[in-house]
Amino acid sequence: MSLFDWFAETRSRASEAYYRKTPNLNQNSQEREIPDGLWHKCSSCSALTYVKDLKTNLMVCPECGHHNQVDAYERIAQLIDAGTWQEMDADLTSCDPLGFKDRKPYIDRIKEYKQKTGLSDGVITGTGKIDGCDAALAVMDFRFMGGSMGSVVGEKITRMLETATAKRFPALIFCASGGARMQEGILSLMQMAKTSAALERHRQANLLYIPVLTNPTTGGVTASFAMLGDIILAEPKALIGFTGRRVIEQTLKQKIPEGFQSSEYLLAHGFVDAVVPRTKLKQNLSMILKTHQPHTLIADDRHLKGAAESFVPMMSDTKQASEL
Repeated sequence: MSLFDWFAETRSRASEAYYRKTPNLNQNSQEREIPDGLWHKCSSCSALTYVKDLKTNLMVCPECGHHNQVDAYERIAQLIDAGTWQEMDADLTSCDPLGFKDRKPYIDRIKEYKQKTGLSDGVITGTGKIDGCDAALAVMDFRFMGGSMGSVVGEKITRMLETATAKRFPALIFCASGGARMQEGILSLMQMAKTSAALERHRQANLLYIPVLTNPTTGGVTASFAMLGDIILAEPKALIGFTGRRVIEQTLKQKIPEGFQSSEYLLAHGFVDAVVPRTKLKQNLSMILKTHQPHTLIADDRHLKGAAESFVPMMSDTKQASEL
């Protein structure tokens, strides 16, 4: 018998003796089962958070402040006063005007995302109240084809803006998009001009427009209504830009600074007016809307003062962001 075989046999006998003396733990105890969806692991800091607590904190990690993506209806529930939301154009859907086909026909892709998300397209529009203030709202949903802007997204946003102008409501758009939808070609790019024209009519009526840039906001959305606001807000560490780093570096033939497309970097360089955490967003929007109501005197100045105190510190983050 070789030395190796002797060690293997000795180890096997020791293991058998141990298990004869040790009770079967699987018979005397039950393994604790954790239901799926009970805990959430942060993609930024890897901290485990009870899903119920995470939702209470508006899907913001309590450990590192990472802002997880939220769907459109969840965003509306976070902002709009209960019982005041009235959705517009809920059944408007794309029809495949170009007969486009890549790995699968575009019309089949639309059906797939409808079943997966329960949405008719990549944006939800409507009217409601934010802390008692009337507002028209469009919320893009990144789950539907990356929040891409096709004919329906452009049409629904335009109709929302026209309704806001007619009713003299302030307009808010929550942007979350990968850009124009390639499956609709030039028809998708035309939505940039259509939404911008509707915003110009809204501006000529001396009405307020606030885009809120969330992660990510890119492409044709950035090149149109996302950057045409009277006050441009952004969530922390959101990716905001027109195209990707590699394309820019190859075009300019030079290295681009780290984090140059983050909301903090854009705040430092004057592209956005404030970076506001999601947990303070409704409070700050309420303050802005109340301040810009032309027909209303500021009656409850204590409320506005409290909101302003939470808003102003965000504007002072410019010095910190400039260090990126």
